[in-house]
Amino acid sequence: MAATSLVAVVDDDEAVRRALARLIRSAGLDADTFPSGDEFLETLSDHRPDCVVLDLHMPKVSGLAVQSWLARAGFRIPVIVVTGHDTPETQALAMKGGAVAYFRKPVDGEALLGAIARAVAEGKEDGSGSEDKPGRS
Repeated sequence: MAATSLVAVVDDDEAVRRALARLIRSAGLDADTFPSGDEFLETLSDHRPDCVVLDLHMPKVSGLAVQSWLARAGFRIPVIVVTGHDTPETQALAMKGGAVAYFRKPVDGEALLGAIARAVAEGKEDGSGSEDKPGRS
């Protein structure tokens, strides 16, 4: 995985955002953090992450809504879901929506980094690298 890979962390819990960003940066990756789904979506015209680590339960715009919007808009950004509210239904919805991995909080750091590495590598292989992503309309 290239040191220039950018991972977006979208979680309404500031402590979780900081911890995940620190973990991601410790692996030599760049990390941008967002406290809400709508703030993340607003940056997509100039923010091109190679992967998104996305919380499901957030105020206003849920993680599932963000995931759905990305798919409808044609963004092929790999999504890794993290949640503290794990249910079989939520997991099924996230995976059906195209999540490449699904984790229950607290997240195992090594497993998450492995999923990020796979997601970024697969995204680059299928031509969905950050330079190929459409802008937000």
